[in-house]
Amino acid sequence: MKIQNKTVLITGGGSGIGYEIARLLSRQHNQVIIIGRNEAKLKQAASTLPNVVPIVCDITSGQEVNLLAVQLRQQFPYLSVLINNAGKAFKYEHGAKADAYDKARQELDTNYLSVIRLTELLLPLMQEQPEAAIVNVSSIVGLSPSAVIPTYSDSKAALHSYTLSLRKTLAAASNIKVFELMPPTVNTTFSAEIGGALYGIPAAEVAEALVSGMEQDEWEIGVGGTIPFATAFFAQRHKAFDAMNEAR
Repeated sequence: MKIQNKTVLITGGGSGIGYEIARLLSRQHNQVIIIGRNEAKLKQAASTLPNVVPIVCDITSGQEVNLLAVQLRQQFPYLSVLINNAGKAFKYEHGAKADAYDKARQELDTNYLSVIRLTELLLPLMQEQPEAAIVNVSSIVGLSPSAVIPTYSDSKAALHSYTLSLRKTLAAASNIKVFELMPPTVNTTFSAEIGGALYGIPAAEVAEALVSGMEQDEWEIGVGGTIPFATAFFAQRHKAFDAMNEAR
């Protein structure tokens, strides 16, 4: 699908991968809405880009997300692309004093549960469009977990599973395509604690891979070094997924 002359919503769009996606899409004649919790960061980002509107919203707040859905229907009735990019991660290792439960709760809320809620609220509006798409930004650690970001890995594995099920459901009776973007470590402030500055690829490279993958209807979009791993993984995963769902 072509991502031009569309209305696009990007969560976590004020910096990092979200900002670079907004930058790229705004220059391709799209109306882009970026949301996040930090008003100053959002306004700064929007001031540097054409065709970008910032909206403050905490996606983990049910009340704020409900209000956002109403606002979008009223002000942006042609919303057709939702990019679930916002994320939260803690670097630590499991142990007696890791406080893993609280860290996992926050990560799952941001990276998984909030995605389900926002997506479900916006589905009716997106189904009214002639062509629409949902992009879930997961991670290669959703396929093979990292011991230093263990429950972040868990949350991305859950997001991956949700993406497969959502795609299967919407493909049967919907105009909405469902994509999954799987970047490796990216050089952003988000990944600074796990070596993003040293080992990460540029966020702009991730944005370019996303747009290219969507234009080719590539459902799982690997980036850089994740491509061979993801390709081999999905060859087996899809066989198992299809067999499971055909049996039901």
